[in-house]
Amino acid sequence: MRIIVPMAGMGKRMRPHTLTVPKPLIPIAGKPIVQRLVEDIAKVCQEPIEEVAFIIGHFGEEVENDLKEIADKIGAKGTIVYQEEALGTAHAILCAKEALKGKVVVAFADTLFKADFQLDTNADGTIWVQRVEDPRPYGVVKLNDKNEITDFVEKPQEFISDLAIIGIYYFRDGEYLKEELQYLLDNDIKDKGEYQLTNALENMKNKGTKFIPAVISEWLDCGNKNATVHTNQRYLEYIKDEEGLVASSAKLENAVIIPPVYIGENVRITNSVVGPHVSIGNNTNVYNSVVSNSIIQESTSLKNGNVANSMLGNFVVYEGRQSDLSLGDYNTLTE
Repeated sequence: MRIIVPMAGMGKRMRPHTLTVPKPLIPIAGKPIVQRLVEDIAKVCQEPIEEVAFIIGHFGEEVENDLKEIADKIGAKGTIVYQEEALGTAHAILCAKEALKGKVVVAFADTLFKADFQLDTNADGTIWVQRVEDPRPYGVVKLNDKNEITDFVEKPQEFISDLAIIGIYYFRDGEYLKEELQYLLDNDIKDKGEYQLTNALENMKNKGTKFIPAVISEWLDCGNKNATVHTNQRYLEYIKDEEGLVASSAKLENAVIIPPVYIGENVRITNSVVGPHVSIGNNTNVYNSVVSNSIIQESTSLKNGNVANSMLGNFVVYEGRQSDLSLGDYNTLTE
């Protein structure tokens, strides 16, 4: 089994946090988004993961090494592939053509999920979906009475289905997927100016490939600051009974901790209330503050703050006011 992770986008909706770090490396409950994604996919697959191919822009050697380490942690080889131009989802996946062989999961790296199923690897293909109240903003799938997908419909304005596509796909035959993606490029078949995976899915379905849905129990978006803070909240609820959420090296002095929280290595919390639903990265100092429902990254200093529903990046210095914040790396804000 292989996992293909397209993640070359600029993450503009997450600025300023993505000015210095690719969006999939922003931490959720102490681990990068893409690490959470890869680990959760591995849990629902019934076979070992042989390779994880990360499709990226030129993010630098440090990021590439971090991605390879994420693959290594699930016992897989990490491969770095570059997408030089943003030409659509089909083009992005095809950049990893060397990894498109055998059983393949394609997962776009701006979404997380909670699933209570084991992936049926004998199916031709599986589209991961969730039921939504209002399907109009999404791509959806329509099913027949055999639970097979008959149609892919983009942003239906009249009700067709409430099963929204979340951006994770399984293919039993990666080589076949590669052929269909290459066909789109060779024949310049575009939708809205880009080469789209949904066109390949439609072609495969029309040739007899049977796609089935895999319905997840929760779909967590990481597209903007508020969504990412909410995802951090939900993830902390998932893992609240795990050991090690508060590092043994953390120093808590006159501190009240309200679970669930994640507190990293060498964090110092003094005269403060932290939680619930707070993640604090390594080497961060919190002094004389109240923090709830927030993500604070590494090596940051927070003093005299009353902070909620916020994201603070790495190496931030923040002092002094009640706020709903989104501060990128290396910012200083004081009163």
